[in-house]
Amino acid sequence: MVAYVVFMREKTHDPELLALYSPKAKAASKGHPMTIRAFHGRHEVLEGPEIEAMSILEFPSLEAAKAWYTSPDYQEALPLRLKGGDYRCVLIDGL
Repeated sequence: MVAYVVFMREKTHDPELLALYSPKAKAASKGHPMTIRAFHGRHEVLEGPEIEAMSILEFPSLEAAKAWYTSPDYQEALPLRLKGGDYRCVLIDGL
């Protein structure tokens, strides 16, 4: 069953760190079966606090999503994102 990783950026603290994060995160996706379903597009918050951006990544399974997230390459990029802004990240099963 497919699974999704949903990133919601609530607030940017350091755009330079996020700019460094982006190519590292992209490189970390190599070798992982991922499809980008949404990436920082136009959005409208209907409930809850406002967010700056959202990304939705699709994986073939929860295990594949966790393998990408916990991979050494992504873990190297992760601190840049966490220092660059306030995020929520959710892993959810698809239908």
